[in-house]
Amino acid sequence: MNPRHPTNLHKMHRRQWLAGALAIAMPGVPSVSMAASPKPILVGGLPVTCNLTLPVACVAKAAGNARTGDTSIQFEYSKYNGWPEIKESLMTGRIQAAYMLAPLVMDLSDKKIPIKIVSLGHRSGAVIMVRTDSAHKRFTDLKGKRIAIPSRFAVDFLFLRKMLAREGMTPKDIEIIEMAPPDMPAALYAKAVDAYCTGEPFGAAAQRAGYARPLSMTRDEWRNYICCVLTVREELIRDNRPLVQDLVNHIQAAGRWLDLGAASRNKAVDIAAGRKFFNQDPNIIRFVMENPADRVTYGDLRMIRAEFEELMKLSLEAGTIKRPVAYESYVDESFVKNIKPVSITL
Repeated sequence: MNPRHPTNLHKMHRRQWLAGALAIAMPGVPSVSMAASPKPILVGGLPVTCNLTLPVACVAKAAGNARTGDTSIQFEYSKYNGWPEIKESLMTGRIQAAYMLAPLVMDLSDKKIPIKIVSLGHRSGAVIMVRTDSAHKRFTDLKGKRIAIPSRFAVDFLFLRKMLAREGMTPKDIEIIEMAPPDMPAALYAKAVDAYCTGEPFGAAAQRAGYARPLSMTRDEWRNYICCVLTVREELIRDNRPLVQDLVNHIQAAGRWLDLGAASRNKAVDIAAGRKFFNQDPNIIRFVMENPADRVTYGDLRMIRAEFEELMKLSLEAGTIKRPVAYESYVDESFVKNIKPVSITL
């Protein structure tokens, strides 16, 4: 018999349909489910410690599901190498959630891209690094020097502007170069730049290697600094609010867990350093966690309107945002206001 003959195919399909109907009609007979497990939701992020709550949340969600036998959608970290790539993926819908630069979200919202900030991801975490053997002790020493920043949309750039302003300087007093953060330590080592301003662990990498030192850190100069924020597309909020709430619950819980102490942070280092996440030297991430312990903090992830408005004011002054953007157009506070406690057991 030729199984691919139309008549025989019809008979085979009829037998399969009858078998399925029989299984449904007879409860005592087990049926084989053809339904696949739901695909995890991809959440874009960079391999930076400002995004550390994301790997912790992903692993905690998977561990919780395994303990309870839950088959609900999990979260999966999707690694990107730069903000332009994450921006493009979120704009086009290739991913529905990501850690993004807060000023960049404001700008995209102003351009009618349907996205909303639903949670912070961290506090502090930016540094301005100079060579250990340089004579630079204060910002006036950097006049006329080359300083690298990740992007003019990066809050690191706003931090640099704040520090220059304290010394009566402006960005016109220095030469600003945009550069991918992973390239910054090598550029400083080769003296291609005189300083760089970025998030961790790219400051710690050079410091731990012995050829760089912090000139300034947000932990000392801008305690309520925010940069990376959890951002989701509005259709995900519209179509699956419980999923977004679950994601925010886990991100916020991961932040509180990270700030419990050294044991949590050491476990987070082991998680984030793996190939599935940052794929970095764990000793460098651990250096960030320990030198000092509040170099980056995660426990206070409140959404405070005044802080976003300060960030917008600074972005307007820097020219990265062309006009004020209404807070409600780029922020959805409802998920943070309705947090349900999640136990992180790792």
